[in-house]
Amino acid sequence: MSSSIPVNVNELNHQDLEENDDQLCILACQIAACSGLPMALKAALDLDLLEIIAKAGPNAYISSLEISSKLGTQNPNAPSMLDRLLLLSTSFSILKCSQITTQDGKIQRLYGLAPVCKYFTRDPENGVSIAPLAVMNTDRVFMDSWYHFKDDVMEGGIPFNRAHGMSAFEYPGVDLRFNQVFNKAMSDHTTLTMTKVFEKYKGFEGIKVLVDVGGGVGVTTKLITAKYPQLKGINFDLPHVLADAPAYPGVENVGGDMFVSVPRGDAIFMKWILHDWSDEYCLKLLKNCYEALPDCGKVIVVEANLPAVIDEVLPRNFCLNKIWSC
Repeated sequence: MSSSIPVNVNELNHQDLEENDDQLCILACQIAACSGLPMALKAALDLDLLEIIAKAGPNAYISSLEISSKLGTQNPNAPSMLDRLLLLSTSFSILKCSQITTQDGKIQRLYGLAPVCKYFTRDPENGVSIAPLAVMNTDRVFMDSWYHFKDDVMEGGIPFNRAHGMSAFEYPGVDLRFNQVFNKAMSDHTTLTMTKVFEKYKGFEGIKVLVDVGGGVGVTTKLITAKYPQLKGINFDLPHVLADAPAYPGVENVGGDMFVSVPRGDAIFMKWILHDWSDEYCLKLLKNCYEALPDCGKVIVVEANLPAVIDEVLPRNFCLNKIWSC
């Protein structure tokens, strides 16, 4: 496992790169090997390495040997393998690294959490993180879709559908393991997102009945009703999704198809729904929402927008995340 020193593309404009062939070559090599980063992160999360470092204490640095001892592995090569994995994570600012000289004169690297790990380790207040989202996005179920992208460009179709014979919305209903992976990712991501929404948006006040369209297992509706106990929440999703939905106070789970009809309410809420669908489907869904609302009703949308030109890191990463479902 290897990785070139990362180049901060945001600090290098196109002219700089054209005039600096060494930097251009390094960037090309980094792009060519970029598949290593998400898979390394997946391995680190599957092994719980970031949580192991976090448990060592604030600002702690520990060696791959010490981390290996926490895993209970009998593999004598584990510390060396972990060191390569951790060093790669350091080169992308996931971890920080320092080194010491041991009593026998050998150099030993020590690893600590970089600031971004605030979101990759479990929040002490609610126990959630971005980690399950990273695990879901690198799951074989999603990764297999990439191998069909070329064929779908040439012949038409959707990569995920070609890989699995059904849509990404149907698949969790036939794969219990992946359904749990998907629900955990959406649940944690929702908790983090809604925390930010509550800080900025006060439009839930005065609502009596809120319908969460595509609400999954009901985490969003639970959070909203807990914050605004005056309203009743209706969590609306496909029946196989609701099969795993717990019972929450003030939340009613209703199964159905949002492209057929939507339950009635004072307000309709949609988080990260519209970007998955074509304009035609979005219009059909929004018309169903309109028909389900009173004259003074409203639709609340929490969504990511694709800019016309990608010139920032965040939109670029969102584009990457959505290619497999296009």
